[in-house]
Amino acid sequence: MSRSLVIKLTAGSDAPERANQAFTVAAAAVASGVEVSFWLTGESAWFALPGRVAEFPPLPHAAPLADLLDVVLSAGTVTLCTQCAARREITQSDLIEGVRIAGAPAFVEEITRPDVQALVY
Repeated sequence: MSRSLVIKLTAGSDAPERANQAFTVAAAAVASGVEVSFWLTGESAWFALPGRVAEFPPLPHAAPLADLLDVVLSAGTVTLCTQCAARREITQSDLIEGVRIAGAPAFVEEITRPDVQALVY
């Protein structure tokens, strides 16, 4: 059995390097064949909406978030935190295709499975 990776991103445009790092690690893991679950929480919740990653200012020497998100969505899962969505009045119909909304029970279930590595950015 191979290990899985669960990444929780808590930052958005308020911490661009941290946000980009989480997207980069998630995309690199997917490209390497690792099972990835990418969680958007806090200010990163806005990245679940169409066009928001394209608005993220480019960082020198970093891939655009839109490209990285496409890689993650191609073979991983992307989840928006239930409470974070509700606080921002975001509903499932508002989201990029392929992004789901789920809460703490789903997150806990994912990170407590055997052979899972969890990272928080």
